[in-house]
Amino acid sequence: MDGRRGKDMMARRICVVDDDSAHRLMLSEVLGEEGYETVEAPSGEECLELVSRQSCDLVLLDLKMPGIGGMETLIRLKRSNPPLPVLIMTAYATVQTAIAALKEGAYDYLIKPLDIHALKESVNAGIEPQSDLDQFPDTPPELDDMGIIAVSGVMRDLLADVARVAPTDATVLITGESGSGKEVLADVIHRLSPRSARVMLRLNCAAIPENLLESELFGHRKGAFTGADSDKEGKFVAAEGGTFFLDEIGELPLSAQAKLLRVLQDGRVMPVGGTLEKETDVRIVAATNREIEQEVEEGRFREDLYYRLSVFPLVVPPLRERKMDIPPLADLFLNRFSKRHGKALRGISSRALGRLVSYDWPGNIRELMNILERGVILSRGGFLGEEDLPQSITGALGDSVPQPADARQGISLKEMERMLIERTLAEKAGNRTHASRTLGITRKTLLAKIKEYGIEG
Repeated sequence: MDGRRGKDMMARRICVVDDDSAHRLMLSEVLGEEGYETVEAPSGEECLELVSRQSCDLVLLDLKMPGIGGMETLIRLKRSNPPLPVLIMTAYATVQTAIAALKEGAYDYLIKPLDIHALKESVNAGIEPQSDLDQFPDTPPELDDMGIIAVSGVMRDLLADVARVAPTDATVLITGESGSGKEVLADVIHRLSPRSARVMLRLNCAAIPENLLESELFGHRKGAFTGADSDKEGKFVAAEGGTFFLDEIGELPLSAQAKLLRVLQDGRVMPVGGTLEKETDVRIVAATNREIEQEVEEGRFREDLYYRLSVFPLVVPPLRERKMDIPPLADLFLNRFSKRHGKALRGISSRALGRLVSYDWPGNIRELMNILERGVILSRGGFLGEEDLPQSITGALGDSVPQPADARQGISLKEMERMLIERTLAEKAGNRTHASRTLGITRKTLLAKIKEYGIEG
């Protein structure tokens, strides 16, 4: 941050929380030189009291303190003031503690002793959030259980778009590879919408025979076709007031596409064999793993329907393009499957985690979940190890995965991050633009990380 920028920040106040008075003073002086106003608190209790009495733009919070401690302070801060950015400082970073802090709402963490340049960059990023997601206070806590992880920039940008569109009634078209999380994203849109108290119905367009699809969508009247022994309510009517998720919309036959288009245009449905239309109030979210624009060009998908569906398009990136999300996703699924199968796993070994982040994941998050559930079932020790992974993962790369010296114990998130960056740079022949794209972060962030870790090349 330059001096001119510092002068623009005079009104911004940062609460520095650390039980080490000398460290607090040093941080206050550094931030003061950058043009920030600082207030200090020696404990979590005093921080909570201070923040309740005066407005702060950011909290710089030490994780290990006597009393209620940094993690509990973080939880209480986010409960009372969800949009308040909290930057964690710790000398005891592990995968578990860092991920726990991120899950509880911390936007970043720094390792002691602090790199002053990294501190300034992180404080600036927190005080000037880059997406509306940072200002969105009502994200349900159950999102963690749904596998929504947004450490990488591409996922944070995606969830920022979700936060913008969810409260509206706009039709959403979600595209992305199989297993990338399209249905999960549809769930999020419904849960964050004004329709969340009403039903969300789903229909997989590829799973219904073509001759029954219109009946499923619009319903039918008794005698409309052989086997129609009674009137049937279609999904559009059943979803009244709620959300209707049309999965694999690219598989919809052209005949049904024309009728769906009419419903979207007029807001009315006609049952098969019926004579009276019925008005319907339904929010449509659709998804496909097909290249839908190519389907339009080749005449397999109606152009007018495509434009009706893609009022607000969302593209879910494949897991190989958001590798920064793999460690926290792996930790999330490890905990979930350990509980499900009665295992007491404490984490993932560094060698196993190295294999996971180096793999390209053609099956995306669904494949990661399946492999981790299998690994949890097979595991015999306290950590999920490389031997618990299938040969498709361990055999794909030979012994080329870089490993820290202690390869058996859990690896810190910072070590994992450095290892990921080094490997990706090597794979991309040092091209930082391509590497940042693969990691799912901006080029500017990658350059800062390279400097922070002293990475050559």
